[in-house]
Amino acid sequence: MSAPAAPLLSVVIPIYNEQDALPLTVQRLRPILDGIGETYEVVGVDDGSTDDTAAVLTLLQSRWPQLRVVRLRRNSGHQAALTAGLHRALGQYVVSIDADLQDPPEKIVEMLALAREGYDIVQGVRDDRSSDTFFKRSTAGAYYSLMHRLVGREIPKHAGDYRLLSRAAVDALTSLPEAQPVYRLLVPWLGFRSTSVTFQREERVAGSTKYPLSKMVRLAVDSITNFSAAPLRLATWMGLGSFVLAFFLGVYTAIEQVRGVTVPGWSSLFVAVVFFGAVQLVCVGLLGEYVGRIYSAVQGRPAYFIGSDSADLADVVEVPAVTVSVPAQVG
Repeated sequence: MSAPAAPLLSVVIPIYNEQDALPLTVQRLRPILDGIGETYEVVGVDDGSTDDTAAVLTLLQSRWPQLRVVRLRRNSGHQAALTAGLHRALGQYVVSIDADLQDPPEKIVEMLALAREGYDIVQGVRDDRSSDTFFKRSTAGAYYSLMHRLVGREIPKHAGDYRLLSRAAVDALTSLPEAQPVYRLLVPWLGFRSTSVTFQREERVAGSTKYPLSKMVRLAVDSITNFSAAPLRLATWMGLGSFVLAFFLGVYTAIEQVRGVTVPGWSSLFVAVVFFGAVQLVCVGLLGEYVGRIYSAVQGRPAYFIGSDSADLADVVEVPAVTVSVPAQVG
């Protein structure tokens, strides 16, 4: 028997502990996709959720045939879950969107229309982030400004992981040997013909953020070290600056000694030792970050393991029963 034809559109949704948001997401997303009038699939990637997300997905899938559920064996992170979805998606066009509805799914229709005009990449850009906290807006602005300086001006500001990719762009992405991909930087780097749509970022529909400060910092570190050697050059310049400063301090000390002036030494010596020690530790830390990535790449360990995919008939996973409130419009 021949395999079923690939759908026109795949929608990839990385999911982690979104039991409360998922029913609302499906309630809003399904009418939009049904209204397109084209074949589609929705690939929900359960990133090792520890709440009732798996049970909710199973219930939703029983009422929505186009929903595929891919389960990872453990929590591997947002970018890894997105990678799994991109590798599993079958559509001619692939849209990635989060499950919290902060990025409006209504823009998918506009993205698809632009893709049919010949664009391989249609990026969602947040032109209004008033729903975010001041801290979130400030750190996001600093992140994108830094990426512009280090990576290049082709990186669109305030563009997250809400985008549409053509099959050619998806194949190019999935062929890259990236161990820790950062797609908001990788996608523009591909150089495919691209455009963007703008939207107002909405408040999270339910649950709490899955991107705390620690993960934001990790994303920034991954972005810098994956795409730029500037930190290594910074370490070099810090070393040279420290050498110059030490030289002038030495000259000053020698002159004052010749003049017979007693130089108070304890405070200055303590500050100098601490300063140079800090510079050395920063430089060693920067080197360690890059060496660690080389080590990880040499190991060649996959970023995730697929536990099951509902599209594979051989994969049957028992999910504990759970009572879930699902809006009637979903079924």
